[in-house]
Amino acid sequence: MMEENNKTREVLLQAVEGLSDDQLNQQVVEGKWSIMQVLEHLNLLEKVVSHMIRSQLENETDTAVEAKPIEELTLNRSIKIEAPSFLIPSNDYITLEDMKARLLKSRARLLQAIEGVEPALLQKKSYQHPNFGVINLHQWVSFVGLHERRHLQQIEELKERLF
Repeated sequence: MMEENNKTREVLLQAVEGLSDDQLNQQVVEGKWSIMQVLEHLNLLEKVVSHMIRSQLENETDTAVEAKPIEELTLNRSIKIEAPSFLIPSNDYITLEDMKARLLKSRARLLQAIEGVEPALLQKKSYQHPNFGVINLHQWVSFVGLHERRHLQQIEELKERLF
């Protein structure tokens, strides 16, 4: 289940390798996030999803729902989605070294949240997504990687504007 997410994370980190901390924190398009802010947003989302999965697994109520077509909708960047306030990154200057550590920690939290959990249980439990409605926890795990793929496209666009 995490294999695709881990591959996406590798590609994401490769995409920012070789950029200076100044370049990563530079706002290249007025009113848009810097590359570092995109990375911070991804980190915040993974932390929130990990916490939500843990809390839903502790909840004794099962609320199975049918899988939704989240891949197509997540990767379609022509559909603009506003991030909830708790996922909006700061304006802080963050080094790549610090962000890599944060991303490593949030990924470890996600892995801990699902470690030893039967895939069938992740299908039985669900939680509200702000854009998709209620989705099961298995789809939430997949969403983390899909969301990173969506923002990887954004990072590539921002990198083009840097040079």
